[in-house]
Amino acid sequence: MNWDQIEGKWKEVKGRAKVTWGRLTHRDLQVVRGKRDQLIGKIQQVYGLAKEVAAEQVDEFGRKLAHRGFRLIRKGTARKSSATSPKSGARSAKRKAPAKR
Repeated sequence: MNWDQIEGKWKEVKGRAKVTWGRLTHRDLQVVRGKRDQLIGKIQQVYGLAKEVAAEQVDEFGRKLAHRGFRLIRKGTARKSSATSPKSGARSAKRKAPAKR
């Protein structure tokens, strides 16, 4: 996923960024608005990393989004394209009933 796509879909992607960089606040992520350079700067500031290290982390974040096949959907969440499993109905059928007292 390239940074033009990430910037365009930042509302959907910023939850993943929050998971990746937990010290960044909601406000930090709002200010960044998907801009790669601003994200790198904010990571540098909050984590005390060198620019090159922060840039590598940000680039790896973008690669992971693309590699894992995340597609951005209308509901505003990023999900893996194979998130729906045909076995999902079978799981609910295997649940045990609560023990009678």
